[in-house]
Amino acid sequence: MLSLCASMSIAQAAKQPNIIFIMTDDQGYGDLACHGHPFIKTPNLDKLYSQSTRFTDYHVSPTCAPTRAGLMSGKEPFKVGVTHTILERERMALGVTTVAEVLQKAGYKTGIFGKWHLGEEDAYQPGGRGFNEVFIHGAGGIGQRYEGSQGDVPGNSYFDPTIRHNGTFVKTKGFCTDVFFSQALGWIKEQKKDQPFFAYIALNAPHGPFIAPEKYKAMYRGKVKEPAAKAKKAKAGKAGGDTMAAFFGMITNVDDNVGRVMEKLEAWGLADNTLLIFTTDNGSARGARIFNAGMKGGKGSLNQGGARVPLFFRLPGVTTAGRDLPQLARHIDILPTFAELAGADISKLGLHGRSLMPLVKDPKAEWPDRKLFFHGGRWAKAGSERFGKGDSNPDNSKYKKFAVRTEKWRLVGTKDLYNIEEDPGEKNNVAEKHPEVVSELLKAYDAFWAEARPLMVNEDAPLDVEKPFEANYLKQKEAKGIPNWVEPKL
Repeated sequence: MLSLCASMSIAQAAKQPNIIFIMTDDQGYGDLACHGHPFIKTPNLDKLYSQSTRFTDYHVSPTCAPTRAGLMSGKEPFKVGVTHTILERERMALGVTTVAEVLQKAGYKTGIFGKWHLGEEDAYQPGGRGFNEVFIHGAGGIGQRYEGSQGDVPGNSYFDPTIRHNGTFVKTKGFCTDVFFSQALGWIKEQKKDQPFFAYIALNAPHGPFIAPEKYKAMYRGKVKEPAAKAKKAKAGKAGGDTMAAFFGMITNVDDNVGRVMEKLEAWGLADNTLLIFTTDNGSARGARIFNAGMKGGKGSLNQGGARVPLFFRLPGVTTAGRDLPQLARHIDILPTFAELAGADISKLGLHGRSLMPLVKDPKAEWPDRKLFFHGGRWAKAGSERFGKGDSNPDNSKYKKFAVRTEKWRLVGTKDLYNIEEDPGEKNNVAEKHPEVVSELLKAYDAFWAEARPLMVNEDAPLDVEKPFEANYLKQKEAKGIPNWVEPKL
């Protein structure tokens, strides 16, 4: 049971709390039992949900690298150069101050465990962008490789992956999610009691390829039909026919590890001064067709289901167990929120987000309406053999796959308008009834694009470049080999 120290005042609890930020990859709002899923098993996340203040209208980007850029920078992803997940467009512009740098300057030790996905070249890597401890795979997913600089360790896999630990590649043992949580917990255990820490546990699960330990897959076999193509492979005894069971199994494996975190925080006396957060990076990649909490769209969609995700905050004495906050929130709000908790000065950073702490402290706090912008990006790339077909000029994709949100409205493209307060499932297009709203939101979007376009600094980056993550691995392997990872004793 979570201990709530009666003598701990809000001011004491909020005095530079530790921060653990757990984010899964491709898990949607509906992929949790506490949100009404009919069969998924997430008992630990359900427990965290019950103990947390929940932001019920929290939005990220439709895909992963832009979300990570918004989280790290406190700025609109397109305005820090991130318009895609590959082809050099995943690189967060150099010179952008990260949340890790802000917290580091405020006295925190900082660590990242899992997925970075904001640039492979050394200058872009997290060790030079505010993280003291770095334990990551390369690319956007374990084993991925694309044109340009993005490429993980060759042949890397979800079991026993090779991971880059503070510049040295190590061969781990076990399933990737378990490995990342073990390393994070080992690092947390080593931190000094009088110095706060920030642990960013950014998982590649449940992103494809859909691979999970057998005991987790077994829990979900027969619960849902595989897509036709996958079912055909399964019937033929080929790989790839077990994807739905693996997807849900990966989520339950994450849940078990969240339980480990909660247990260790209690055992180590850290629970009362640690802000524990759970969220995801975009809409569901596989689960939306099973259960989507009444929303339209999944990963990549510009409708609600593409970017509305869970956000649970638990900090005893500051957050309120079981409280839902319905105000519109966004990933760009995370950095200013952490800065307020840390007492850091961010007045000169020109951030686009705002701190969520006023709402945490008082659900009726003033929260002025604002316009938030979404774009799917992912237009063609000139010079790419695989992704070169189509128009590579960003300006010609300006009005393709975009959305604008306010507290009340969601404009999807130029012609679809939904009153989210009355129609959260986006079933009734009311654009013809409210042309003035459409006009206002389009005007705001035009201004956003005009500001963002010159800041899309990666659009013309060449693709015929070295893959530094892969190259550094091969260089180390040839020079001195790859040592085995030493699993922390917890």
